[in-house]
Amino acid sequence: MPAHPFDTLDEATLRARQSAKWTLYAPSVLPAWVAEMDYPLAEPLRRALHAAIDADDTGYASATDLGQVFAVWAHDRWGWRVPASGVHLVCDVVTAIGEILEVATAPGDGVVIEPPVYPPFAGTIRRIGRTVVRAPLLRGEQGWAPDLVAIERAYASGARAHLLCSPQNPTGLVYPRAALERIAELAHQHGVLVVADEIHAPLTLPGVTHIPFPAVSEAARRRSIVVTSASKTWNIPGLKAAVMVASEVDDDAPDAPRTILARVPPDTPFHAGHLGVLASKVAFREGQEWLGQTLAILDRNRRLLADLLAAELPAVGYVAPQASYLAWLDCRGLGLGPDPAAAFLAKGAVALSSGPTFGAEGEGFARLNIATTRTLLEEAVRRMGRAL
Repeated sequence: MPAHPFDTLDEATLRARQSAKWTLYAPSVLPAWVAEMDYPLAEPLRRALHAAIDADDTGYASATDLGQVFAVWAHDRWGWRVPASGVHLVCDVVTAIGEILEVATAPGDGVVIEPPVYPPFAGTIRRIGRTVVRAPLLRGEQGWAPDLVAIERAYASGARAHLLCSPQNPTGLVYPRAALERIAELAHQHGVLVVADEIHAPLTLPGVTHIPFPAVSEAARRRSIVVTSASKTWNIPGLKAAVMVASEVDDDAPDAPRTILARVPPDTPFHAGHLGVLASKVAFREGQEWLGQTLAILDRNRRLLADLLAAELPAVGYVAPQASYLAWLDCRGLGLGPDPAAAFLAKGAVALSSGPTFGAEGEGFARLNIATTRTLLEEAVRRMGRAL
């Protein structure tokens, strides 16, 4: 497999960073856990951030023209028609989920998740006094898939909302159109609000196509709110800016997406970061060249990982992600217990994300971040092998 320009990064340079990825563990540990990339910042973002600092422009965030910029990006990228007035600023996706559920559901209401799934989903639901309703993903010969029967059962049982992780974290599943259409049909039938976390969508890899949930049908458009951000794609999570998007703005019903977002506290946008908004707008406008480079190295790394595992850890089950840079590894054949990440850390000095934090379905699994160089990915797998 060919080299890539991002492969020139060395570990010493990365360890000079002060972000959580590089400071949580001792210097002897190779970090491959949190969803943070090692790659250089896109040059247009670097220029915009330097310009803001040089101009002493570090005040409160303003959402002025963010909606229009996002709407143009969404249409150009996916053909998704978004009204600029339907785009609402928030500091991050997890906060957005909490704010939406607070105003769209009542205490005790059921909220569907599809584990194994991003840990803050269940945590947020419980924190605000709602009830987690589980509809676990299915694992088949072709990879991961939503359990539409379980989702229908959850909706019919009275669930009021569904947190849809699309593309899915940690499995990297990109939901097929037919599955999204069926979820939309069921949501319409049972009056369920679908909150679609699409933060990994721009990182969809070759071979599949991401479809924004509201774009699949009229029913989907009227029963959903998308929460997303430039943060994962352009590696700017510390700058704090995300959006809540209602594609339907002509419906004034109490449970319409537009009406729900109108009930979110009016001070919500002011918790976002001004530099995050500035960087997000530049990313959507000028970040395509860098994104193309990133998708190329992630595509290479997901294939490289298959080769490395076959050589070093052939007992590990691996379905290459269809999107993003998170590899969900089935380590149940290694005899490392319910949390293999703990063994990899203790015996191999490599930090992965703990599988059980993604739900009971994560026992025996670990999540590996592949958004790094060839050298460090090879070293991570070698250290995992050392743990055995």
